[in-house]
Amino acid sequence: MTTHPRTLTATDLAGAAIWLKSSYSSGSGNNCVEIADLTHTPHRAVAIRDSKNPDGPALLIEPEQFSHLINCVRGRQATT
Repeated sequence: MTTHPRTLTATDLAGAAIWLKSSYSSGSGNNCVEIADLTHTPHRAVAIRDSKNPDGPALLIEPEQFSHLINCVRGRQATT
């Protein structure tokens, strides 16, 4: 398991991250989430941030944990 801080700043990730915005992010200022695949960088994680605050912190999680999160969200959507 890779050890890294739970959050990094935008400066820490400068040049390392290509951010992808969720298709569920709305233009009204709500539900704004972006992710960046950092698994091929020294961070070896997936970064998640609030797209309304690109200079703010990004949460880093292990790829396996991110995969589990996505599977849980998909499962919840299927039952709602």
